[in-house]
Amino acid sequence: MTTAPDDVRRSGGIDPKLLEILVCPLTKATLSYDAERQELISRPAKLAYPIRDGIPIMLPDEARPIED
Repeated sequence: MTTAPDDVRRSGGIDPKLLEILVCPLTKATLSYDAERQELISRPAKLAYPIRDGIPIMLPDEARPIED
């Protein structure tokens, strides 16, 4: 059974197809998805971009610094 994009958004997740095309706005590197924290992680930039109501907030000012 697959999950429809609307179901993913309602559950607070992110559409897998969207994750395939999103990149870090600073480094243009691919992002990893942290489902537990609802964040997209850019390891090269050491930033975690929040996902609010299924919408990634891809603004560096809104991102949380992370440590490796």
